[in-house]
Amino acid sequence: MKTIALIPARLESERFPNKLIKKLDGVPIIVRTYLAALNSKLFDQVYVVSGNDEIIDLIKSKNGLTFKSRKIHQSGTDRIAEAAKEIDHDIVVNLQGDEPFINIDAIDSLIASFEDNSVKMASLMTSFNSFDEIKNPNNVKVTVDKNNNAIFFSRSPIPEGEDEIKKFNRHIGVYAFRKNTLINFSSLNRSKNEISQNLEGNRAIDNLIPIKMIKIDFHGISIDTEKDFIEAEKYLSKNA
Repeated sequence: MKTIALIPARLESERFPNKLIKKLDGVPIIVRTYLAALNSKLFDQVYVVSGNDEIIDLIKSKNGLTFKSRKIHQSGTDRIAEAAKEIDHDIVVNLQGDEPFINIDAIDSLIASFEDNSVKMASLMTSFNSFDEIKNPNNVKVTVDKNNNAIFFSRSPIPEGEDEIKKFNRHIGVYAFRKNTLINFSSLNRSKNEISQNLEGNRAIDNLIPIKMIKIDFHGISIDTEKDFIEAEKYLSKNA
């Protein structure tokens, strides 16, 4: 299987504008994410997909592969689908541009799930450490069925009424797709549940595309806010 990584990237984040070009220890976040994906050796090719020339130029300065997309897309997955149509591959992993610390074992497990031919789309989940984390709408929750296929993604605590931390699953926002599944996904209209939660995984569920959820121990660091950026700086200083 030819496996590629596509990293959607834009500068117009509402919560933290221009975050992808903000420097962590002198290196822009998007460059760190690209280099981490490249150095993982998990992918045949790694592309950054963006409608912003500043991001494209940063990656090209590192001799990286880029795809210039339209400026506006409904989601990061829709952005990479535009590129996926033009690039030869079997499996594509949608890596978030604001998550520069890639856990190789987690992504390897995600890719390995496609050895099962019935898997068309997959993602990652982990446990929560506290109820404060569960209550934070920036931390996405996911419920699953007995086969670990996703039932629903939410920013609110689900399942409702539970009082045991172990009953909650935290979604790690890395998706992987077979090529045709990704292209099909991007052709679908946004569903009501996707719009209400602002979570694209619900579009797949609402259109009966199963998402295999892989349980991992790694939490990851998603840089959504200035506070997250400070935490990323601390993590980098301890793990440099």
